[in-house]
Parts: sequence; structure tokens; C-alpha cells
Amino acid sequence: MAEVITGGCLCGGVRYEIRGAFLRASCCHCSRCRRHSGSAFGVQGRVLREQFRLLHGTDLLRTYRPGDGAVKVFCTLCGSSLFGGSWPDGPELTVRLGSVDSDPGIRPQFHTFTGSKAVWHEILDDLPQYEEIYKP
Repeated sequence: MAEVITGGCLCGGVRYEIRGAFLRASCCHCSRCRRHSGSAFGVQGRVLREQFRLLHGTDLLRTYRPGDGAVKVFCTLCGSSLFGGSWPDGPELTVRLGSVDSDPGIRPQFHTFTGSKAVWHEILDDLPQYEEIYKP
């Protein structure tokens, strides 16, 4: 049986599960992730779409779709940033690791969009850095 990772929003209105391991995890410094998270960067893990299942709260989700970037999905009640990427129909999606209930079994492996990082933030770890998008 595959490992089940659960998560959800701050108010508990949205809950999800992931069956299996994350493909990779990263810290994204793009201006959209910074603004969406309200922090220096967003931390997310990528999973295959078929690994992800929304348990409840579909009616609480709002999706922001910029014309030229990954979508951002959040809870309309509490504002929690939950997932994105190519939600809902793409082959993979990103899950905000801060919304996971316990150990996600992965740690950030690199930084992306460091060319647009917050001017007040200094990256202090030794993870690989990509000025633009990471392409495996």
C-alpha cells in the first residue's frame, strides 16, 4: 500500500490526500509565489495528478490563473495557499508543503526564480539555485 500524505487549509474546510511520494520539492522565489505566500518564497512539492485526491472543500477553492504562469489555488474562507501548477487537469501539480499535516517525506532540493527573489532576502543554504524555472 502506498504511503498516504494528508493536508488541508487553516480552517479545515479543504482537505486532501496524496498517495505516494513527492517527485521533487523546491523553494520558489518568483514574485507570484512571494505575494501568494506573503513570505520570501513559496515551498512546494510536486506530485503526479493521479496521486492527488481532494477529499472535501471543492466549493471553498478559488483559482487564480495568471495569463503566463502557474495557477495558485487557495481557500476562500481562511486564505490558505494550498496547491497550484497545472491544477486541476494537468499531469502534475504543486502542493504547498506548509499545508501538509506531517512530514512530507521530502525536503526542498533547489531554489527557482532566484533572479526575482525579494531584495531583502538572502539565501543562506547551499542548495542549487536557478535564476528562472527549473527544468528537469
